[in-house]
Amino acid sequence: MKSVDLRSDTITLPTKNMRKAMYEAELGDDVFGEDPTVNRLEKIAAEVMGKEAALFVASGTMGNIASQLAHCGRGDEIILGDQAHVFFYEQGGTAAVGGIHSRTVPNLPDGKIDLALAEAAVRSEDIHFPRTRLLLLENTHNRCNGNPLDLAYMDSVAELVRRHDLRLHIDGARIFNAAVALGTPAKDLVAHADSVTFCLSKGLCAPAGSVVCGDREFILRARRARKVLGGGMRQAGILAAAGILAITEMVERLAEDHANATNLAAGMAAIKGISVNPDMVHTNIVFFSVDENRMPAADLVEKLSKEGVRMLALGPSMIRAVTHHPITAADIEYTLSTLSRCMGQQKAVAV
Repeated sequence: MKSVDLRSDTITLPTKNMRKAMYEAELGDDVFGEDPTVNRLEKIAAEVMGKEAALFVASGTMGNIASQLAHCGRGDEIILGDQAHVFFYEQGGTAAVGGIHSRTVPNLPDGKIDLALAEAAVRSEDIHFPRTRLLLLENTHNRCNGNPLDLAYMDSVAELVRRHDLRLHIDGARIFNAAVALGTPAKDLVAHADSVTFCLSKGLCAPAGSVVCGDREFILRARRARKVLGGGMRQAGILAAAGILAITEMVERLAEDHANATNLAAGMAAIKGISVNPDMVHTNIVFFSVDENRMPAADLVEKLSKEGVRMLALGPSMIRAVTHHPITAADIEYTLSTLSRCMGQQKAVAV
């Protein structure tokens, strides 16, 4: 039976070139700063993001909490969207680990936050209030259709943080998806950010790891935070070797994932009982809803799985599908035909 796994772009496997590079990687003790492959990865990452320095971490979640710890003290406050990955999916580490208070403002459907609302959330100097230290944005925005935040918006964000002497952190887990979708270098999208985290293990196909980038002083603080989080990985060059190829060989091909997601959404729009807005699909994430009266989302996901197509149910009616390497156009056609059958339509859906 054919298998098409669309649950997440974390499903990607390392390429043959990555496996070879991992086997041949020159190693040392990274906690002592002596792993040459990790050092090379950090240098490349910093250059790509236009920052002074970088830090290899185990995961995006570790990168985000290390960044918050480096920017904020206990009792400080961050402002972020109410659909942010940091707020939704990182186990409350902001508070549990950092003792940092989160103040949310609503995310718009395109992943942005209304900057007037964000500005209104900045605390005045008052002994009753926590001090606002950090604004945190996500690009692309996972729960908001994988939408990218463009340069014009980021310029406006920069004006806000400067007015209030705030720091800006970008959760850029999929920042290269944003760069490819917008036709803009990643470093331009994060030029105003004091820090950015990006994942190597999603669409870029590395087996594990993320990178945090910022100025040298920030990275020194983040490195201390990584240590207390248990993130000193010693001979981590085995993983960093794959990360180097993730950045240097796998970015441009993300356009294929975006095209497959666009075709998937267009085909879904023709299936009765499925609701999707193809105009909201700009990268590799497709959110769609199913008519609960016809079939709850969990039941549809179970039926699809039995046919070899795997997706994630995120509520009674909502389902997410994520395209990635090595999903092909033929896999998308199979997915649409299978989805059509599971929804009670016998004919394949044309893309």
